[in-house]
Amino acid sequence: MIEAAQIKAARALLGLGQVELAKLAGVGLTTLKRIELSEEVTGSARTLWNIQTALEAAGVEFIPADDEKGPGRRLRRKKAKPAKTVGGKPIQSKM
Repeated sequence: MIEAAQIKAARALLGLGQVELAKLAGVGLTTLKRIELSEEVTGSARTLWNIQTALEAAGVEFIPADDEKGPGRRLRRKKAKPAKTVGGKPIQSKM
């Protein structure tokens, strides 16, 4: 389960405000604010799932805690676009 600090940090990575995330996740703004302010994340599993899913869809990957490190988050790498080719040969851009 994601933690409040992960939600805030993920929003910061994406440059999203609370209003924007609440809309993307389909949750109330007051609910999101309450979750982010809590020491221990409380809320329905569906609400937390909606928030996590919205952040993941926007490009955040949540990293679970292990024996040595706490939980974290990072942006997923964007897949490299394949090089444009003509007849199997790469097209060089003109600059």
